[in-house]
Amino acid sequence: MGMAHTLLFATERKTAMMGTLTPGEIEEVLASELLGRVGFIAAGRPYIVPVNYVYDPESAHVYVHSAEGAKVRAMRANPDVCFEVEQIHDMANWRTVVARATFEELWRDAEERAMDLLKARLQPCSVSETALPSRREESRHRSGMARPVLYRLHLTGKSGRFERT
Repeated sequence: MGMAHTLLFATERKTAMMGTLTPGEIEEVLASELLGRVGFIAAGRPYIVPVNYVYDPESAHVYVHSAEGAKVRAMRANPDVCFEVEQIHDMANWRTVVARATFEELWRDAEERAMDLLKARLQPCSVSETALPSRREESRHRSGMARPVLYRLHLTGKSGRFERT
């Protein structure tokens, strides 16, 4: 049974193909997902954290909101960051995009635009209360949440890889 069992598994394996995503495929991955990861340096050490985001392909900006805290302070101190998004169907069928980026905190009109983009993209989805930014002070005070920090990541270089069977 040992030899037959080994042959059975060998014949069931599918050949995987790995490769590089085209610029169009990179844009598709960035535009289609809601959860990405921001990598940054804090106190001399690398960190990576998940974030809800919306991608604007016209400006090559990723819009994000976050509570005031260590992550935002670190990006203010060193605005050179990276951004990663992945689509995983299974371990042999996935696409991932990694981009170099620059952190930019938003104010006034740019902050309002970012809030509108995030709400429009995330509101139809089933997300937690903290995933959606809110303009209303009273709702934030009731829930104990501070006003979110809205920022964008300007993607300065993008690359993508895939594997599929």
